[in-house]
Amino acid sequence: MVNPKGSSQSKICYRPIRPSDFDVLERIHGRLFPIRYESAFFEDVVNRRDIVSWGAVDLSRPNGQSDELIGFVTARIVLAKESEIVDLLGYDSAKSDQTLVYVLTLGVVEAYRSLGIAPSLIREVVKYASNIPTCRAVYLHVISFNISAINLYKKMSFKCVRKLQGFYFINGQHYDSFLFVHYVNGGRSPCSPLQLLSAFVSYMKSGFKAVAAKLCKNEVRKISRWEKCRESHSLVSLSTIPNKRNMAVESTGCEFV
Repeated sequence: MVNPKGSSQSKICYRPIRPSDFDVLERIHGRLFPIRYESAFFEDVVNRRDIVSWGAVDLSRPNGQSDELIGFVTARIVLAKESEIVDLLGYDSAKSDQTLVYVLTLGVVEAYRSLGIAPSLIREVVKYASNIPTCRAVYLHVISFNISAINLYKKMSFKCVRKLQGFYFINGQHYDSFLFVHYVNGGRSPCSPLQLLSAFVSYMKSGFKAVAAKLCKNEVRKISRWEKCRESHSLVSLSTIPNKRNMAVESTGCEFV
């Protein structure tokens, strides 16, 4: 049996999943997910056949259960150019070795939820991906009604980049999926048409502001010079009455400002 939820004496530890975890891993998957996984999947996980994984255990559990899984995460490395999110990476075809880490499954037994185990497992994946120089992102799918998982990934800086209609087919019914991405090692999403339009509008606004500021500055200069000219004209008119030729010169000087 699993200890009651929220035990203050729980001592959670994380480790790689091992062959001895096969039965527990298969049992927990069966309890947590509506999708049935084949035995071959668990064989690949525990034997690390193209799948990386981490398990959570509670070292404080008695009766020899201290090393029994209470949570897990499984993931696979995939080539970026062969992934479904290649269009979301700004992929450079010249760098054919770029990779991604795809999260396959994540789960925590009910008695140990809300203790930060799921976020810790995801952090293990992100740290692992960040240590692979060619890796550009961690990504995963979430069924549309799993609100707690959606909120978790948002809090962990994953970006919801796409909604997939009818992605899951469970018990004769289709369910939508959200695609979440967490970029690492300089990976980024290419600019969308909306982002490009926004950038163009911002550029145009800044250009208009610069032109307007320049025009305003020129007007100020003209006004200043006109004031000086008017003052000069006033001084001439207040002095002893000049001849008409001098008046014309002063007036002409003002006209060409």
